[in-house]
Amino acid sequence: MLQLIELLAVISAAVYGVLLARRKEMDFVGMFSVAFVTALGGGTLRDVLLDRNPLFWIQQAHYPVLVFSLALAATLARRWTTWQRWAERWLFLPDAFGLGLFSMVGAGYAQEANTSPFIASLFGVITGTFGGVIGDIVCNEVPSLFRPHTTLYATCSFVGCWVYLLLDHFQLPQSVTLWSGILTIVAFRLIAVRWNLRLPG
Repeated sequence: MLQLIELLAVISAAVYGVLLARRKEMDFVGMFSVAFVTALGGGTLRDVLLDRNPLFWIQQAHYPVLVFSLALAATLARRWTTWQRWAERWLFLPDAFGLGLFSMVGAGYAQEANTSPFIASLFGVITGTFGGVIGDIVCNEVPSLFRPHTTLYATCSFVGCWVYLLLDHFQLPQSVTLWSGILTIVAFRLIAVRWNLRLPG
């Protein structure tokens, strides 16, 4: 189940990276670079911290190929002006799904490594957010995670990870626990964007 969710996470994050690069009017190399670090950066940090070898995208070699294909397709389609309008309007959607999917992958693999629940939740947040942080930096932007007065982001991941961990504590099926966490994060993030929810201070 975790590998399926990881595949969906890579697709979602790569799409977000491609759209982010398209907004910056990058060429194919730029699109691929942004999509690559966005889709694979968080999981790479997770694997390094958990001492998992080889890295997940080396073990699953089709992930970089998938990112490459998405970047190439986006480059060939960039002549369509409707593509850019769609990218500007719906950029938050693949970001929200990538956040939810990768957060569960991070928390799940951390649990398999026998970490404590709190550490597992932190690994979920790291895996879910770090790729986007690198992608924003490559695009010469302040990462959305660190912008003042930004809508809830890491908080959504943290809450969703704890939904997963609590349900897992009661030994519910893994498919139920993982997808409950994912849907919690995605819904929470979309609500935060729609109603501009922020942390106080």
